[in-house]
Amino acid sequence: MRPTTSVVFLAAAASAQSIIESSSFGLSPNRDTIPGWQIGGEGQVPQFLSDKLILTPPYPGNTRGFAWSQSPVSHSEWSVELQFRATGPERGGGNLQLWYAKDGQAKIGTSSIYTVGPFDGFALVIDAHGGTGGSIRGFLNDGSTDYRSHDSVDSLAFGHCIYSYRNLGRPSIIGIKHTNSIFEVTVDDKLCFSTDKISLPAGNTFGLTAATPENPDSFEIFKFILRSSETAPPVQQGSYQQPITDQNVDGAGSTGSESVASGAQLADLRARLELLSHASTNLVRDVNGLSSKSDSRHAELLQQVATKEQLASLDARLQRIEDTLLTIKRDLEGKDYRSHFNQLQETLKSSHLNLAENLQGTLHTVITSSAPRMGFFIFLIIAFQALLAGSYVIYKRRRANMPKKFL
Repeated sequence: MRPTTSVVFLAAAASAQSIIESSSFGLSPNRDTIPGWQIGGEGQVPQFLSDKLILTPPYPGNTRGFAWSQSPVSHSEWSVELQFRATGPERGGGNLQLWYAKDGQAKIGTSSIYTVGPFDGFALVIDAHGGTGGSIRGFLNDGSTDYRSHDSVDSLAFGHCIYSYRNLGRPSIIGIKHTNSIFEVTVDDKLCFSTDKISLPAGNTFGLTAATPENPDSFEIFKFILRSSETAPPVQQGSYQQPITDQNVDGAGSTGSESVASGAQLADLRARLELLSHASTNLVRDVNGLSSKSDSRHAELLQQVATKEQLASLDARLQRIEDTLLTIKRDLEGKDYRSHFNQLQETLKSSHLNLAENLQGTLHTVITSSAPRMGFFIFLIIAFQALLAGSYVIYKRRRANMPKKFL
């Protein structure tokens, strides 16, 4: 091994030793957990796919995901490297937060900067704030400000920069450096913002949260590396979850680097294809659900309308009526019915005259036969009066012949 290679190896070993393994992770294929981290979400469960953690899927929307370290940071000076990628439709959205807060999982959970309560710590927010296409902003809180009920959360940012992070096709690298003299944030090795007025205490924990609206962005986390600022002596390779591969400085190592890069690109392509397949499966399931609902509605409509046999029967009846009307019309057009109408009129007139004469004679006969005879009626009256007169005479005579009584 040449001296230059030895120097690079020793420097890489010293850098690897400075990594705080309990709060770092680098994913590798076939991994489905992150030791020392709590993973969860709302509306979905974050997925491990190839060499990345998908905090929010590309479908459906309105989901949340989180990853919280279970080990508080004991160092006061540290640096963070976060590799992430955001992909989504043209009008997609969402936000990604990197937290360094006290009791983060208990007090923050899956919250974003707009829904979190009075947290104690630091938050780096990556979203499309202000319609700029993307921005990175820093927020601080000592536990006295309730961001969820604040009138203007955006005004609380102490530093920011513009960065179009969506649909780049590659991971973006966010760097945070905290020492006793400086606090700075970089993106893709370029300074975003810095200040010398911030000092964060030790004992907080790191966490990542992501939230998406109805049209979502998929936030993918590739690596989160936490390093202490102390320089450690060179030691043998430790038990870090993902080995760090150094770039070879000699010509023979370039082929190996190209092979590693090609393998990484193939793995990333396979992961994206798997993610697309998963999203397509969900979409097909939703389409099948809509299709079944449409079939049910169509069946209900068919039950409410007439059947094919009923329509055919109605059409036949209408056809028969139309044929009958056409036959009558042809008969009326082909014959002259005026003589028939005149003959019918004469017949009705003679029938009316005969009926009137017969009715008149019949009425006279009925009245004459049913009228009472006046002579018999007068005889009855006279006989009744004579009877009354005779009865009165007899009564007077008997009264006159009765004996007289005197007191």
